[in-house]
Amino acid sequence: MPPRGCWSCSGAGGETVAAAESLTGGLVCAALTEVPGSSTVVRGGVVSYATGVKRDVLGVPAALLEAHGAVSGPCALAMADGARRLLGADWGLATTGVAGPDPSEGHPVGTVHVAVVGEHGQVHRALHLQGSRRQVRDATVTQVLELLEQVVRQLSVGAGTVEIRSSEDAKEG
Repeated sequence: MPPRGCWSCSGAGGETVAAAESLTGGLVCAALTEVPGSSTVVRGGVVSYATGVKRDVLGVPAALLEAHGAVSGPCALAMADGARRLLGADWGLATTGVAGPDPSEGHPVGTVHVAVVGEHGQVHRALHLQGSRRQVRDATVTQVLELLEQVVRQLSVGAGTVEIRSSEDAKEG
């Protein structure tokens, strides 16, 4: 996977980022910190593979987890917001989903939700990815970092706020 951490050292306008990762298990932070100088922008990350960590560390409400499950857009948004608040960052990123090889919570392999949350908006994208466990995880990292770049770019050209709740048709092969 090519380094996708370029955002961390250019074009961020001095803003900071934190990540909450489930299926990617730290790969988002690894990609962000691939670039020298990223320590000025990357606040840190939480690998919240267990639902209890999502709830107890990131502050994802138990009622939300009960109603929507850990593999959902609402959970991804809450995880991203939790990472942002917990680590004192301007932007929070989150990844949650099913990398495989088996389905989980009734969701097929490749069902993924990524989210970006900041002071001026929140974005969630639902993905239906194909491939091996590694391919699903790598594609998820690419998707969440591209989403962050898209949101920052939109806000830098004066879009004001960003609110894109879901993109059910986003696919990666």
